[in-house]
Amino acid sequence: MSRRYAVAGRVVAVTGGGRGIGERIAVRLAAAGARVAVGDIDETAAVRVASELGDEHVGRHLDVTSTESFGAFLDEVGSTLGSVDVLVNNAGVMWVGPFAEEPEICLRRQLEVNLVGVMRGVRLVAPAMQARGSGHIVTIASAGSLLALPGEASYAATKHGVLGYLKAVREELLGSGVHLSVVLPAVVDTQLAAGTATGIAGRLSPDRVAEAVLEVLTKPRFEVSIPRYVDPLNRAIGLLPRPARDAVSRRLVPNQLRESDPGARADYQSRLETD
Repeated sequence: MSRRYAVAGRVVAVTGGGRGIGERIAVRLAAAGARVAVGDIDETAAVRVASELGDEHVGRHLDVTSTESFGAFLDEVGSTLGSVDVLVNNAGVMWVGPFAEEPEICLRRQLEVNLVGVMRGVRLVAPAMQARGSGHIVTIASAGSLLALPGEASYAATKHGVLGYLKAVREELLGSGVHLSVVLPAVVDTQLAAGTATGIAGRLSPDRVAEAVLEVLTKPRFEVSIPRYVDPLNRAIGLLPRPARDAVSRRLVPNQLRESDPGARADYQSRLETD
């Protein structure tokens, strides 16, 4: 099956599609022939992206922390483009710093957007997909679903939670015709990751993540690590005795408390702490 054939004509809803990874996913899938609905808390950004994609695409306000907003977004997509064939759960936020100094608003915001927002999206679209016997839900999680970086404790908790939730839901959807995929990228060059250290993986481009989404829609897989060696390397390290495991991990995985640049993150974190 060609990648264009796998996506052409399908209705794809992308959360957090107004910038960064979500924008590039929208662009990549539209280029492959999908009809894309761009949802974002910043409606202006969502509309801009959709207008740049062309007349067959729409941009709408979407607050993934609100069931009412998410439901209204999906209803409007259904009335303008048709039933959602693919949901890309992409919206996410991240606070970096010592766990004991994290403002509670940031803790709650990460839980609501990164974890509950994904759950909400799955709960809202999966039943209709089950009834049709087809559909695909792709979630952009993180290598933080497998690893836990100092300075990103709450973020890691949300991403571990996402992976655990999707593993369970996948078993419930087995044989239904509905596919689940979770993409686990290392540090991506976006505002969310501004000023963070990358470790051995280096900084990824949002286009690389978008390409991975197109690949899993063409040939469904549950877990996709970017770079691909992250998951097998993590599994291999997990076989070591704890002292050796800790020593190797500390050499490979960045410590954001020591290595991140707070100045480069100041604008992003200020918005996160006040929104």
